[in-house]
Amino acid sequence: MEKIKTILVKEWREVFKNRLVLFTVAFLPLILTAIPLISLAATGDFGEELSNSASPSEFFGDLCVGLGEMDCTQVYTLSLFTIMFMILPVAIPVTIAAYSIVGEKTARSLEPLLATPITTTELLVGKALAAIIPAILATWISFGIYLFGARLMVNDLVFGRLLAPHWLAAVLVVAPLLTLMSVSFAMMVSSRVSDPRVAEQLSALVILPIVFLMIGQSVGFILIDQRVIWLLGGGVAVLDVILVYLAVRVFERETILTRWK
Repeated sequence: MEKIKTILVKEWREVFKNRLVLFTVAFLPLILTAIPLISLAATGDFGEELSNSASPSEFFGDLCVGLGEMDCTQVYTLSLFTIMFMILPVAIPVTIAAYSIVGEKTARSLEPLLATPITTTELLVGKALAAIIPAILATWISFGIYLFGARLMVNDLVFGRLLAPHWLAAVLVVAPLLTLMSVSFAMMVSSRVSDPRVAEQLSALVILPIVFLMIGQSVGFILIDQRVIWLLGGGVAVLDVILVYLAVRVFERETILTRWK
């Protein structure tokens, strides 16, 4: 445990010297939190055009049960904003995890680390936690600010729908699962390439499914409800097991050192 803690502290000390990492961890959560709150504050009765252009029962389906047109439109729009907070646990750790291996190799600090008696499991757990912890904390803190701001701008009925169990599960349960998926994939890529920029670009591909999910709801192709969230969580959990296994198998200490020399 002490070795993992040492790796964790070392990773944070080294990784956060990178400006791109600092921007991703510090400013991306601020931006994704500010967008919905500014939209709410600037528009007031936002969503009026959408609610006037289509019947809520036709466009939103079961989402509108027990709600008026404007309340339903607000719930729909707020749920769309909530999906944005599922991008954070994917985007933040990608940059950290991708840099953690190939970045160290570029800086010539990986060889001394691999020469220590630390096991591969301890090394990967320490590096993974260094990416996972900031991502989860940033996501939860940003979501808390979002909830506080939204509470001041919508009525009790709309805010109650925002606190629906499946949305809380999406941020509190599915988001950490997405973080683990992102980190595992990024570490796999980082173990196989020799350029930090290539590692970051390839690792960023894991963000695309969440972006497509958000676009799908925004254009009415899919309505994200409790069933979709639980299916997503179950699918990501299974994928996590596979990716963690592959990440450990791909990380071969001797091969990495000889191939990158």
